Amino acid sequence: MSEPADTTAGAAVIEVEDLVKEYRGSDGSRVRAVDHLSLTVAAGEMVGLLGANGAGKTTTLRIIATLLRPTAGRASVCGCDSQADPVGVRRSLGYISASTGVPDRLTARELLTSFGRLNGLTETEVNSRVEWLIDTLALGAYADRPAGRLSSGQRQRISLARALVHEPPALVLDEPTNALDVVGSRNLLETLEQLRGSGHAMLLSTHRLHEIEHRCDRFVVIDAGRVVAAGTRSELVGAGRDLEDAFFRAVTGGASS
Repeated sequence: MSEPADTTAGAAVIEVEDLVKEYRGSDGSRVRAVDHLSLTVAAGEMVGLLGANGAGKTTTLRIIATLLRPTAGRASVCGCDSQADPVGVRRSLGYISASTGVPDRLTARELLTSFGRLNGLTETEVNSRVEWLIDTLALGAYADRPAGRLSSGQRQRISLARALVHEPPALVLDEPTNALDVVGSRNLLETLEQLRGSGHAMLLSTHRLHEIEHRCDRFVVIDAGRVVAAGTRSELVGAGRDLEDAFFRAVTGGASS
């Protein structure tokens, strides 16, 4: 079992250094989806990863989550390298996306119990953790109902619970509110804010900039796989009107450089 992660506020939990990912195009050429990208996320910090479709956001997040291998560079979570120690990364990381599936036949309680066991928790730990998640994420009204009968928002909350069942210090979230309505999105984001307050490190990608503009501690804007701007909201917006305006300025500048 890995040593407990350092979740002291300010300690780097997610680290990406000089990351490169290339694919072979249909014509045989090399297509670079991620181009020497670097970023960090500290304990107790929520960082927004912003970019247009095809900018390299999902590729970057999937590399961190050990779902893809980088062409060059490195990604690590709690000091565990995504290539050298993928199991260590998975022990320290919770990953969800808008397309994360929840089996229709299983209830939330059954799914969380199964994943707790898969992650090596004892039966006592599983029972305690499942009850805590059901209470914390307000799953009680439908915890014993098959997921196939639930709304997209309810299913997404179950996905978040599954990502948290093994108590990971880091979360990577790829468009987590994409399938949710206004109420579901707000509830999910408020839950994430509570988790940040307890020391979780979070890297969050979304196209809904208005949802995270005043929630994230920092933002990293990428274009064509490269970081073109990074900083707090005040640093990025400056004299601009809002984060969306700052985003367009950054992407335009990055594309023309």
